[in-house]
This record gives sequence, C-alpha cells and structure tokens, in this order.
Amino acid sequence: MRRDRVDEVVDEWRVQLPDTVGPAMELGKRIHRLAGRLQEVVRAETAAAGLTPAEFDVLSALRRVDAPYALKPSDLAGSLLLTSGGISNVLRRLQQDGVIERAADARVAWVRLTPKGVTVAERVVRAVTKAQARLFAPAPDDLLLDAAGRLRELLVELGDEALHEGV
Repeated sequence: MRRDRVDEVVDEWRVQLPDTVGPAMELGKRIHRLAGRLQEVVRAETAAAGLTPAEFDVLSALRRVDAPYALKPSDLAGSLLLTSGGISNVLRRLQQDGVIERAADARVAWVRLTPKGVTVAERVVRAVTKAQARLFAPAPDDLLLDAAGRLRELLVELGDEALHEGV
C-alpha cells in the first residue's frame, strides 16, 4: 500500500502520544489535507475571476436556485455559515460590482443575481468544477464515487442530513 503525508504524521504521533492515534485522528487529518487542496483550487479560480471565496459562495448559492435566482439574505447567511455582518459586506461588494441586486416586496428582502451575475456565476462555477476535476483526475471514478458515498454516510451519521426531503 502506498503511503501519504498523513501516514508520516500519524506515525510521529504514534511515537509521541500513542493514546491520541486512532481512526478519528487519521480521518480528520486526511479530510483537513484534502480540504486544504480543494480550497487552493477554489481560491485560485475565484481570484482569477476577481472574487473572494465568500463572494463565489454567494453567487453559486444564488445560481443553483430556480430563476429569478433570489434568496433572502438570512437564508444566504445561514446556508453559507456567515454572520449577518459578514454577509452584508459580501453583498455590498457584489452589488457594487453589478452582479447582484437587492429588492424588497411586501415584508421580504431579497438578494437576486443580475443578468451579469448569472453569467459570472456560471463562468466561475464551471472554472472551479474543471479545476476540481483536474485535482481528482489521477484517481479513478469508482474510487471517487466510493469516497463520496462513504463521506455522505459519515456526514449523515454525524447528523448532517438534508434540510429538505428529497434533496
């Protein structure tokens, strides 16, 4: 079996503090390493588009809902794990760039993609997706699908279930 960097780290901990080594440590370290590599890919693509990762998250969240690509600011903040202050700053910048607009009807405030925002969101989502595919290209599809399925099972076991039935 081929070894990775995490194997080396775990071996070092096995010598230094053997009682800390176990499946949770190994999985946590591997997920952390993989998340870092994925974040590098996302940062590179979003920076090339002149966006921060948080701005990209907002644009992609808006684009993945049906037209007119609108959500309430509180729903955006909640789904992206941003504070109300954090989401306000991101929305202000995106509005200045002309990719979102804020509107209100009756008692509800909405954030909506502009036509320019739809174009930008789709372009950057495609760029990020292609960069992720390049990152994972050395691994066979069956390994990727198995890993994704196992991580889904783990997340559900940890209580991370879909918010809406059928999602």
